[in-house]
Amino acid sequence: MTATTNPSSAPDAPENMGGSAGATAAPPPPPPAMPARPPALQGAQLALGTLALSLATFMNVLDSSIANVAIPAIAGDVGVSPNQGTWVITSFGVANAISVPLTGWLTRRFGAVRLFTMSVLLFVLTSWLCGFASSLEMLVVFRVLQGLVAGPMIPLSQTLLLSSYPPHKAGIALSLWGMTTLVAPVVGPLLGGWITDNISWPWIFYINVPVGLLSAFLTWSIYRSRETATQKLPIDSIGLGLLVLWVGSLQLMLDKGKELDWFASGQIVTLAVLAVVSFAVFVVWELTDEHPVVELRLFMRRNFAAGTVALSIAYGLFFGNVVLLPLWLQQWMGYTSTSAGMALAPVGILAIILTPLVGRKVSVWDPRKMATGAFIVFAVVLWMRSHFNTETDFTHILIPTLIQGAAMAFFFIPLTTITLAGLTPDRIPAAAGLSNFVRITAGAMGTSIATTLWDSRASMHHAHLTEGLVQGQGTFAITLQGLKANGLSQEQALSQINRLIDQQAFTMAANDIFYASATLFVCLIALIWLTKRPARTAGGGGAADAGGAH
Repeated sequence: MTATTNPSSAPDAPENMGGSAGATAAPPPPPPAMPARPPALQGAQLALGTLALSLATFMNVLDSSIANVAIPAIAGDVGVSPNQGTWVITSFGVANAISVPLTGWLTRRFGAVRLFTMSVLLFVLTSWLCGFASSLEMLVVFRVLQGLVAGPMIPLSQTLLLSSYPPHKAGIALSLWGMTTLVAPVVGPLLGGWITDNISWPWIFYINVPVGLLSAFLTWSIYRSRETATQKLPIDSIGLGLLVLWVGSLQLMLDKGKELDWFASGQIVTLAVLAVVSFAVFVVWELTDEHPVVELRLFMRRNFAAGTVALSIAYGLFFGNVVLLPLWLQQWMGYTSTSAGMALAPVGILAIILTPLVGRKVSVWDPRKMATGAFIVFAVVLWMRSHFNTETDFTHILIPTLIQGAAMAFFFIPLTTITLAGLTPDRIPAAAGLSNFVRITAGAMGTSIATTLWDSRASMHHAHLTEGLVQGQGTFAITLQGLKANGLSQEQALSQINRLIDQQAFTMAANDIFYASATLFVCLIALIWLTKRPARTAGGGGAADAGGAH
């Protein structure tokens, strides 16, 4: 097993658990192919090399999840609403998605070791700049840059790690790598919450500096003599420009839509037209270009098309809800960043326990049944959350989060196996890169859609809750008089009542989104069964086998 012949061998589940979710890290694209396998490392060099690559991976995945619980604090510091604060998450996700398809070209152009080291150093620099940002605009710009330079880090860490071990120990290498990406989503919310409450939010970015510098130093010291061959290859610059244009326009439209009253705004209309037109031109260009930046013809394959769509929509639902939960807890349930992090952290526990089992059995069991089970568990988790109310205690909030870890373990690896099934080895890097681009983009857009719908539904519920209240009559009058009797002025009492109504409205709105998401997860099961079962392989090779696709 080598990085060249098994580009999908990485455990795709772990990264999804960090990114975004707040507690979620996105499943990485497969490692770019290395021209020739260098000899395996030995002794201290092997241990330090594994540590260096794991540190970079940990830092990347941690940074995807650590910011989620800090959004209210960041928003308050820079003077914007928490909904606008989510741009800190979506900007990183979109930029990261755009840079993923370029990893292969950049590796051939600059070499795997040089590219990885530079990506880590640039990630350190952009993390430092994020901590110094004094406005939302500055922070979003630096997060975009951070997402762009982060793209090659995950796949190249897998490539270099696989080259460090002999072929018969590739499974051990990937298990070590996988555990790193599984631990980060557990640590991220806890660490992010503690730092935000006890120090200040910029330190969630500053902590990357010493970790990244150590990783870059060790990587360059150990791997520089193992650099891969380089060659100048043409790049589809027009396709790349169109990709940036339509994805950027669409994301801006989603992020700023509510603020600008959607299509009543000329700016939103312009962004929508730009997104549609540039997307249409992008599709035509990529289907006709000799060296497309993304291979859209892969969507002609049934497994790839259905698997990618199911994976991406599900990830968008998952990521949007994982961002929504800490916002609700902190804004309307009185949770601190630390306690919100504690409510999110257990998502990795069952995932850590069950992912090795899924990796061994995915090519033995029917991955369609495994993914179906995961979707059902996701639906049950979200259905449980749809019954939350303003009196729900910490334990009842924790239980669905814990159960969700099992769904994550049985979701990402089987669906990736289905998506890549039947593809020849030379097409797998392009297929996995395209699949991950769509998935990461869907995650960023899912965040924007979830927070926008949350605010919209809350306004509707607020109107319904207040339409029957008449000042000076009934419960409203009794409550108002009770608050004034406790020493509040008329304005303070009315403000307190409005806060209580808002708390109910936003809780009901969150329940609406949880319930709708649960329903959509059930509907997505049909997409899974449009695919063909990947061929069985003897003994089970986990994700590496891709169901015999290789």
